[in-house]
Amino acid sequence: MKIETKGRFSFSGGAHPAQSKDLTSERQIEPGPAVEQVAIMLSQHTGAVCRPLVREGNMVQAGQKIGDSDAFVSAPVHSPINGKVKEIALRSHAVLGRSPAIIIDAYRYNPTRRSYFKLRDDFDENNYSAEQICDAVRQAGIVGMGGAGFPTRVKIEPNPRLPKETLIINGCECEPYITCDYRIMLEWSNRIIAGVKLARRASGCSKVIIGIEDNKPRAIEAMNTALETLADSDGIKVVPVKTKYPQGGERQLIKAILKKHVPTGGIPPMIGVVVLNVATAAAIAEAVVSDLPLTHRVVTVTGEGTANPGNYYVPIGTSVGELIEFCGGLREEAVRVILGGPMMGVAIADLTTPVTKTTGAITVLTEKQIGRAKFAGRQTPCLRCGRCLEVCPEHLNPTKIAHAVKNNLLDVAESYYMSACMECGCCSYVCPANIELTGYIKTGKTLVARQKQSSL
Repeated sequence: MKIETKGRFSFSGGAHPAQSKDLTSERQIEPGPAVEQVAIMLSQHTGAVCRPLVREGNMVQAGQKIGDSDAFVSAPVHSPINGKVKEIALRSHAVLGRSPAIIIDAYRYNPTRRSYFKLRDDFDENNYSAEQICDAVRQAGIVGMGGAGFPTRVKIEPNPRLPKETLIINGCECEPYITCDYRIMLEWSNRIIAGVKLARRASGCSKVIIGIEDNKPRAIEAMNTALETLADSDGIKVVPVKTKYPQGGERQLIKAILKKHVPTGGIPPMIGVVVLNVATAAAIAEAVVSDLPLTHRVVTVTGEGTANPGNYYVPIGTSVGELIEFCGGLREEAVRVILGGPMMGVAIADLTTPVTKTTGAITVLTEKQIGRAKFAGRQTPCLRCGRCLEVCPEHLNPTKIAHAVKNNLLDVAESYYMSACMECGCCSYVCPANIELTGYIKTGKTLVARQKQSSL
């Protein structure tokens, strides 16, 4: 059977940044460092922050739940190692600045959890009820591992008010440099399909579509092969989509595949759609079939500024610095470390910042790459060229929003739908005046959030 790998589906807007995935795309997933200490952030997800379930001096086991919340929109956290709680203290957080974390010192002997997972030949998702699947996903602390961090149980749980019809599995990985999802699709394809079938069972969706960008023909082939291998895969199909950034945004992927529009400020279930990342689907299989909580994840360490790029299966809570050292350290020309990719990632200054459930990549850029040498001091006034309007996938006017923020007119910025911006960075990428439009918009959102917080 000939497998279709040419994408026909896309969305309006978007950009075509250099992919730069060749650094790690052929690097198989390898075990990360045997850590001596981890810092488990109590906030690794959208929703309520967990409260600690352990105290300083407590002994903990790998997989033990150490933080939880009674809130519906939340997800527990677990220890990835056997060890002793050193303290509960503030640690650097890429988004929140400083946030509470549980610091655990490892035992002297601490076997590394492997990414190996054996799916039994008689696996049948119908052996599990929707309630069992949702409960296992919740207890395992699974959240969206593509970056958003929304608790997965909330997404897949049946809701009579918002019945779900279509489950979309996001295998696009459109962000430059990052290849963790690509390697998962190549190496863990059966695990992903098992998780997809369990998510379908839980959510009640009648149709499942796995969207993969057409610059990943090997991943498309691997997922199709897995569908043929596992029984009862009717209603699940792999759909190649055109390679364009940010094709992996859930609103853009829904628009590309289903030609449906998620209302501004709304969520996919409002139009009967659920979107899950491929890594999240794999984690669902681990949780339901093997009762494994989300304590490890695959992280791409990449960029011309690091000595040995690759894809590593690491304990959540591992420090960025320790992982970089495990990969040979930084090159002399390295100047910026980013959690995530160069388009939507967050630059960090503190290398003790820990890996979280949503950390898919650590990208190390050089002076030449970030343009410091070539474009230092070269920002010019806006040309009114309209390029930012052409590429914005949300059809906003980034320039108007940025200028409003720059002049502290936050009410004006909000009137231009600043909150609808997905911070993809397309506008900054194409701006010939080198204006950091996305940076202004991020700042505006932060200032609005602080105003709302202070008014409470």
